[in-house]
Amino acid sequence: MGEYIFKPTKRYRDLSELVRDTARLYGDRDAFRWKWKKQFLSRTYNDVLADSMAFSNALQALGLIGEHIGVIGATSYPWIITYLGAVNSSSVIVPVDKELSGADISELLNRADVSSLVYDRNLYDRIDEIKSKCRNIRLYIDMDAEDNNEGAYSFNKLLQDNQGDFSSDIDPEKMCSILFTSGTTGKSKGVMLSHKSLSDNATCMDMGEADGTVSLSVLPIHHAYCFTCDVLCCMCGGVTVCFNDSMMRIAKNIAIFRPHIMLLVPMIIESLNYKLGELSSMYPETPKSELAKRIFGERLHTIYSGGAYLSPKLIDDFAQYGINLVQGYGMTEFSPRISANTRQCGKKNSVGHIIPNCEAKVVDGEICVKGDSMMLGYYKNEEETAKTICDGWLKTGDLGYIDDDGFLFITGRRKNLIILANGENVSPEELENKFSGWQLAKELMVYSDGNTIVLEVYPNSDVLEQLGITDVEAAVKAKVDEINLELPLYKRIVKTVVRSSEFEKTGSGKIKRKR
Repeated sequence: MGEYIFKPTKRYRDLSELVRDTARLYGDRDAFRWKWKKQFLSRTYNDVLADSMAFSNALQALGLIGEHIGVIGATSYPWIITYLGAVNSSSVIVPVDKELSGADISELLNRADVSSLVYDRNLYDRIDEIKSKCRNIRLYIDMDAEDNNEGAYSFNKLLQDNQGDFSSDIDPEKMCSILFTSGTTGKSKGVMLSHKSLSDNATCMDMGEADGTVSLSVLPIHHAYCFTCDVLCCMCGGVTVCFNDSMMRIAKNIAIFRPHIMLLVPMIIESLNYKLGELSSMYPETPKSELAKRIFGERLHTIYSGGAYLSPKLIDDFAQYGINLVQGYGMTEFSPRISANTRQCGKKNSVGHIIPNCEAKVVDGEICVKGDSMMLGYYKNEEETAKTICDGWLKTGDLGYIDDDGFLFITGRRKNLIILANGENVSPEELENKFSGWQLAKELMVYSDGNTIVLEVYPNSDVLEQLGITDVEAAVKAKVDEINLELPLYKRIVKTVVRSSEFEKTGSGKIKRKR
C-alpha cells in the first residue's frame, strides 16, 4: 500500500470533545461568516461551543434527549448548531434535503422515526403537508421565527433561554446521525453514523493551512461530503468557513469572502473552467494567473474535488491558472472520505492515498474498505446492511485498483456494469469519462440497449449557438467516431440518442441510471 502521505491531525473521542477543543484552541477566531441582507455576520469558535450547548439544554428542557431530530434548511449557522447540539446531547440528527417535495421529505422523516423537526424559511411552502403526514412529529422549531407561535418554537429564543454548560455521557460507538443516500437506482437508504466515525473522518486530513485560512462553503450541507469536510474538518484546523447563499452568486461571494480554499464537485469545476476559458479567449495576452484572480480573487490557491469523476485535463487547466485542483474519493457510508490526494503529492488519474485508520483491498475488482470511519449499517434495513458489510469490510460498489505506490484508482460502478453477450464487461463510467470536457454535451450517459452500447446526450444549447451548430446528431456522431478510434471493438458506442430535456436526477444532482 505504500506509506501514507498525511497523518491524522488529532484524535477525538466524540464530536463534543471536538467542539470543546476547537473553542480552547481558537477561541475568539471566527468559525463561521455569512452575509444577511446588507450585513456581514459571524460567530466565533467560543460561540459555537456556547450555542451548541444551549441547543442541547433546549432539547433537554423540551424532553427530546435521545430522540431523533430532523433538520432541513440551507447552509446556515442555526443548521450547524442544530446538528452539533443534537448529537452532543446523545440524540440522533437526521438531515434531509430541502429541495425534496413535501411527500418525499415526509416519507424520509417517518422512516427515520423523527419526533421533532428544525427547519428554516425554505420549508414554509411544504410545512403544512409535512405536519399532516408526519403524525409522530410532536414538536417543530423554526430557525427564522422571532418568537414562539402556535406552530413552532423559535430557534433563537430557545438559544437565548437555555444558555449554560451541558455535558452528556456520549457513547462514541452508538448511532448519532442518519444520512440518506441519494438512491441513483433505487430507494434511498438511511446510513447510520456514529461519533466515532464522524470524528475520525474529520481529523484524517488537515484543512487549516495557517492562521487566517478562509473557506467558502458551496455544497448542500445535508451531504456528508459538505458537513464533514467543509464544517467538521475545517473546524479542526481553525478555518473560518463562509456560507455561499446561492449557486448563482458563487463568483460574487468569492469576491466578497476571498477564500483560500474551496470544496466543489466536478460539475461546478467544469463550469468555472469554461468561464475561465472564455475569459482567456477574450484576453489572450493577459497571463492566465491574472485572469483567474478576476474570478477567484488573489487568495484562492486550492480547490478540493469529490463526489464524481474529475477529468485530469481539469487539473492541468487549473494549474495554468495557478490553482491546485486536488481530487479525493469517498461515500456516505464511510463518513465520507476514503482516500485523497494532497497538494504536495498526488496522481492526476488517481483519487489518492487511503486515509489514516482505513484499510482497503480489491476483491473481484471491487474496492472494499474498513476502519473507524465506517458506518454502523443502514437504519432498519438489515438485508441491505448484510449485503454491504461482509466480514467487517464495507463493499463500496466501486470498481478499481491500487497501484504499487499506494494510490487508489476508480474505474466504474459494479451495479452499472454492462455485460455483453460475448462475456465482455464494459464500465459505462469509463466510456463517459472519455467525453469529459466536451462542451457540446451538458449531460450524457452510456448504457446498454440489449447488446448495444448507447450514448445518450442532452446538448448544451448555449455552446451549440456559440459554435453555430445546427445538425446536433451529426456533431454527436462525429465525436463518438473520434472516441471509438481509441477503443477496442467490444467497447465501441454503436448508437447515439439526442435528448430534448435533462435527465432525471437524484437530490444530489446525480443522473438516475436506466436499468
